[in-house]
Amino acid sequence: MKRILIKFLIALFFLSTELSFSQIKTDSSDQHKINYLKLSLVSGITAGGFIWGYAVQNNLWWKGDKSSFHFEWTHDWEYALGEDKFGHFFFPYLVSNIYSQAFEWCGIDTAKSIWYASSFALAYETFVEVRDGFSKQWGFSWGDFTADFLGSSLPVLQHHFPVLKNFNFKISFYPSDRFKSGSNRVIFDDYESTYDWLSINVYNFLSDDLKKYYPKFINFAIGHSVEKLDNNGGGNHRFYLALDWNLEGFPGDGWFLKLLKKYFNYYHFPSPAVQIYPHVIWYGIKF
Repeated sequence: MKRILIKFLIALFFLSTELSFSQIKTDSSDQHKINYLKLSLVSGITAGGFIWGYAVQNNLWWKGDKSSFHFEWTHDWEYALGEDKFGHFFFPYLVSNIYSQAFEWCGIDTAKSIWYASSFALAYETFVEVRDGFSKQWGFSWGDFTADFLGSSLPVLQHHFPVLKNFNFKISFYPSDRFKSGSNRVIFDDYESTYDWLSINVYNFLSDDLKKYYPKFINFAIGHSVEKLDNNGGGNHRFYLALDWNLEGFPGDGWFLKLLKKYFNYYHFPSPAVQIYPHVIWYGIKF
């Protein structure tokens, strides 16, 4: 389960890279003219991140664990009830969005930036899946690869079909009973402490008259988590309905504040919620 933690750390690396990119303002006259110095900087930092990520992954997942290439068909959907698939979806989705902006900063036009970023995210995830195929423990997972493909493809679809920009995915963490009992060293490594959210921008679907009365910063969210996992197919799914804070709808126009709002908006912060399955539980605030 350390795979969640490592991918989270790699995502943080890409996010810190994007923050460093955005601290250097781009002259509008250079828009869509490729700046190869900036592109070299992005490429160099990315190469460093890839080498670091591979070294960490090799040490934790693949070291001394070689076999002939094979597929994983049996255990893939059992040990976490598919909860791990959201991580495979969310990581390339996040990286695609980060790198599309980085490529735009380098002077590449928006459409190409999104395609390049999504291709990069999928290529990285495909490399990991293929490497898993040579691991005795893991094997190549078509479920993981499908989630990787969908996550990296969503930013492209959102660009070509703008209405999809009103549907975005978020993640959150809250310590489960299993984590509190010492099951994992860090919370990111515990599937039962991980929550997946689909956030819907209600404001953009309202008429102009109704928009006058509805705050931009309140979205609607559908959530999912799992509990009582036994790594062999046992456990329960849990589903939620909740309010979600659209941070980009809050006031503030400074470039750094806008950047913080954009990337913190990938996290679902505590809000009123109700669990609707397997039974109803009302929460004043769901963490």
